[in-house]
Amino acid sequence: MSAEFEILAIAVVTAVAAALPGTYLVLRRTAMVSDAISHAILPGIVVAFFLTHDLNSPLLLLAAAATGVLTVVLIEALVRSRLVPEDASIGLVFPALFSIGVILISRGASGVHLDTDAVLLGELAFAPFHRLTVAGVDLGPAALWSMGAILAVNAVLILLAWKELKLATVDAGLAALLGFHPLVIHYGLMSMVSVTAVGAFDAVGSILVVALMIAPPATAYLLAERLGSMIGLAVAIAAAGAALGWAAALALDVSIAGSIATACGLVFAVAFLTAPERGLLAQVRRRSGQRLDFAVRLLLVHLLHHEGTPEAAEECRESGLHRHLGWRESWTRRVVAKARQRALVDRRGGLVLPTDAGRHLGDHAVIGFSD
Repeated sequence: MSAEFEILAIAVVTAVAAALPGTYLVLRRTAMVSDAISHAILPGIVVAFFLTHDLNSPLLLLAAAATGVLTVVLIEALVRSRLVPEDASIGLVFPALFSIGVILISRGASGVHLDTDAVLLGELAFAPFHRLTVAGVDLGPAALWSMGAILAVNAVLILLAWKELKLATVDAGLAALLGFHPLVIHYGLMSMVSVTAVGAFDAVGSILVVALMIAPPATAYLLAERLGSMIGLAVAIAAAGAALGWAAALALDVSIAGSIATACGLVFAVAFLTAPERGLLAQVRRRSGQRLDFAVRLLLVHLLHHEGTPEAAEECRESGLHRHLGWRESWTRRVVAKARQRALVDRRGGLVLPTDAGRHLGDHAVIGFSD
């Protein structure tokens, strides 16, 4: 396998591994926790390096994962105090921990290849150079194996705890009543997020971890109605975003991590605009339809109010309706056309008159307005 395709494989596996727990973060409205964890693990890495003086020591990953869990515990403690809201808790905890890590690096690791740029940005192009060798046999990039293992663990844990995770995400109160211990589930999920962020940050950097953990699930949220469909879509979108970003980076000779994050963002933007039910354009069409439907009801109320009265010849005349209703002439024509399309009004001798169906709907509208 060439280095280019090894990079692609690492990117796809990392994206899918991040999208799995990210789906639950999006549904729980705690997406920024991923950003907090991915930044706050820095002091754990630095402290572990001070103890081992080895950048390849597995203790660095363990310490980083522990720091990620500590981040969640501190955020949760602030939230449970009811003195600080959740978003402010996140904004207090992770900058403090990240700042501690930056200070420790500047004071004790300035001459070592351990810097904030490497942690934040990562570099996928270098990932194939770190190989996993067993008994003299080259098994491929170490990042591919580590992220593959994390992906497998995430998938197995989600399958095993599918019912518990789903219920605790949708209704934590009901989960507690049924004995599912939502707090334990919450910490288990956040541990999954922490381990995923730690495993991915060396190759792709913490910023891309956040993009992969949030953008594909957020896109799937706009397109899917069920949890299973959302997870499947999030996985597919994450893999597609990684592949598109990788291809764009090769074609344009730019940062692979940046291209992948941009690709995921562009896919989200397309879904945000065009999603059939939740997209911006669908909402605009829905609101426009609701406005038009409301105008049709107002038209029927006006026609019913003047039907059979001496002024009906003037108030119900199509050419003057816009003046009596206070509407633009073009809007009035559109409303009348919509009412005729729905067989709610007829034209007779230049007048617009309600049909039986129009009278029935108009009567209900009057009752609704009076209520």
